[in-house]
Amino acid sequence: MEDPGFRIVEGVVPPGDCETFLSALASSGIPRSRAGARHLMTHPAVRSLVYRTELREIARGIVGPGACPYRATLFDKSSAHNWSVVWHQDTSLPVFGRTASPDWGPWSTKGLRTYVHAPTSALEGIVALRIHLDASTASNGPLRVIPGSHRFGVLSDEEVFRKARELPAVNCIAGRGAVMVMRPLLIHASSKATGSAPRRVLHVEYAGSIGLLPGLQLAID
Repeated sequence: MEDPGFRIVEGVVPPGDCETFLSALASSGIPRSRAGARHLMTHPAVRSLVYRTELREIARGIVGPGACPYRATLFDKSSAHNWSVVWHQDTSLPVFGRTASPDWGPWSTKGLRTYVHAPTSALEGIVALRIHLDASTASNGPLRVIPGSHRFGVLSDEEVFRKARELPAVNCIAGRGAVMVMRPLLIHASSKATGSAPRRVLHVEYAGSIGLLPGLQLAID
């Protein structure tokens, strides 16, 4: 059977732990945007969660025994903060260093952080674990994915939109505490919520190795 590029594992994080984690974030005063919060890997509650054995074992099964979390992002969607995301792939990585290889780029700087769009070969060594802090339902703007689309490699925006028009998509419905395992090149999108229930997800990226190339490595973000 061909790899669809994603799967959902129910019951990984107990609901009570989800609530405790959300309370820790709420009381810490982290900077938030309309869609959630970024650059969370240094937050104590985040680090405690993403280094759990059960999560690292899932990541190790995809990218190997060296699996290490390097980036954590909270997506927070509700009736008060409703948003959508167009079809895309996740190709940008936070890095230290530089390479002249034409396979890497374009490069950008946001604040003190450097980001680069990586080639397929690098992105194949990365997996994202989406920890559902609330249940993801058909009415609260769940992630939508195109199964198997990670196998096309890095695509242009035009190619992504064409694939989205041509290929069937599925809604990723998951219970509270479930983990969605997904490849970064999987084409995905998210619609606005139509109901009032919140949809909070901690999106954590794990790499098989922090080192990408000589002189280039992932930054903790």
